[in-house]
Amino acid sequence: MKLNHSASFLTALLLILFTACTGQQKKVIFKPDAANTTEDTSTPFDSWEIIETQNGKKAAGIPEWVRWYFDNKVSEIETMDTFNGKYVFIGENGGSNFNALQQWANGFTVEQDLPRLVTKRTERRLVSSASLYPDDEYGEFFEFFIRDVSNGEYLKAAKEQSFWLKRKITINSAETDDDESNPVTIGVERYEFLVLVSIDKETLQKQIQGIMTGIKTKTPPTRDQASAIAKIKNNFFEGF
Repeated sequence: MKLNHSASFLTALLLILFTACTGQQKKVIFKPDAANTTEDTSTPFDSWEIIETQNGKKAAGIPEWVRWYFDNKVSEIETMDTFNGKYVFIGENGGSNFNALQQWANGFTVEQDLPRLVTKRTERRLVSSASLYPDDEYGEFFEFFIRDVSNGEYLKAAKEQSFWLKRKITINSAETDDDESNPVTIGVERYEFLVLVSIDKETLQKQIQGIMTGIKTKTPPTRDQASAIAKIKNNFFEGF
């Protein structure tokens, strides 16, 4: 019974980790968007292997941008000749229902889905530069900026490519009640669909700069907040 209890707990944890979120997002996202960072933000799996792919060649046949994505090095994708002068955003969805995921990928549009990805990347950039909570660091500017970015219409953006694969993911855990040396192994097979969107760097920068310039908060920022706002406006695209 003890083993079943632990396995049930881990299974519930995996379902939480792997279920696509469609509800309301938290205001502050402290976890960076894995599709746009060189940091290791992947879920700490003990091991995983690719068991099926869109082209039927398993790991040997996945595109280079997909490899970079799973290595958490999307900045490297933007250095590829194909995406020279562009920002790259990658939407991801995963689970066990292949048909539903395929419908999601087919229905993924720049107009509806890119604003969410730009917003996450913008929020991550603000959070990474803040020494305080973003609301304290930037005052109302933070909320207004995120709101306006999420409502933006982004020109010169294109849905470039999509790809799907299936991974077998293994997590090993130990019992925590009486015998910590008794491991429990949970294996999950999961389809993962990726959609790559690119947008002209200069165009996006001008749009975001225009949003920042046009923000008028209801409450004037403090002196420290005004300094932080001026700084982020000046160097926003460093590390973006």
